[in-house]
Amino acid sequence: MKLNLAIILTLFRIAAIPAVVICFYSTIPNARPIAAVLFGIAAVTDFIDGWVARRFNQTSRFGEFLDPVADKLMVAIVLVMLVQAQSGWFEDIIAMIIIGREITISALREWMATIGERANVKVSAAGKVKTTLQMFGIAFMVYKNPLFGIDMYAVGFALLVLAAVMTIWSMVIYLKAAWPAISSDQP
Repeated sequence: MKLNLAIILTLFRIAAIPAVVICFYSTIPNARPIAAVLFGIAAVTDFIDGWVARRFNQTSRFGEFLDPVADKLMVAIVLVMLVQAQSGWFEDIIAMIIIGREITISALREWMATIGERANVKVSAAGKVKTTLQMFGIAFMVYKNPLFGIDMYAVGFALLVLAAVMTIWSMVIYLKAAWPAISSDQP
C-alpha cells in the first residue's frame, strides 16, 4: 500500500472520530461546538478525498475499501452518541434507519462484488445527496447550541429527517438495481 493524499485524508477522517467523541463528552466550555467543527472538517475530507483520488489518479484498492469504512464509522458512532445524549423515539428511529441502511447496502455491495455485479450498485446521486444531508444534519445536531439565534439542533434534526428519507429512497434504488441478481435462480 502506497500512501497518497487521498488515503491520508481518509485516515484523517478515521483519526478524527476519537477526537469528536472526546470533545462531545467533555465538560470544557464549547465542547459540543468544537466536536461539531471537528466532525464537519472530517466530513469535508470525505468529499475532498474522492476528488483528489480521481483528479490526481490516486485511486487504489485500499482507498476504495477504506473510504466507505471511514464514512460509516464516523456516521454510526456519532449517531449513537446523539441518541445516547438526547434520545427520543424519533431520533432512535432515524438512527436505526440510517445505520440499518448502511449495513444493508454494504452487505449488498459485497455480495454483488462476489458475483461480478458490483457496478450495478455503484454510488448514485441519491446516495450523495443522502450523505450531504446526513453530514450537515449530524454536525448541526452535535453543535447543539443556538447560533445567531438559530436552533442548530432543530436545523440538524430537520436535515437528518430529510437524510433518512433519502436513505430509504437510495436503498430502494440500490435494491432495485440489484433485484435481477437477487431474484435469479442461479447459484
